[in-house]
Amino acid sequence: MQRMMWVIAMVAALGAGSATAAQAPPPVPPSGAADAQGVVDVNSATMVQLETLPGVGPRTAERIVDYRRDQGGFKKIEELMNVRGIGERSFLKLRPLVTVGASAGDAGEGR
Repeated sequence: MQRMMWVIAMVAALGAGSATAAQAPPPVPPSGAADAQGVVDVNSATMVQLETLPGVGPRTAERIVDYRRDQGGFKKIEELMNVRGIGERSFLKLRPLVTVGASAGDAGEGR
């Protein structure tokens, strides 16, 4: 009987722990790369922040950073499809989660 009570207590504790974890808010990338809704700015995000996006691993994050450096930043989010590994299907998943802030090329133009 004592063993049965212990098993019931453990199951209850594990169930409560998983419910708590399920209700926890998703992690938000550090400030500077995300806005209040957690949208990632592809022109300022670090590789680690980019990897929080669905389908973006270390290699794709590196390609995004390389593209940003080589092209002077992203001017519109559709340019993500120019990055190897991001096709239309991947882009459609990323679209609501990313934004394009001021690119490095726009900084000194005074427009």
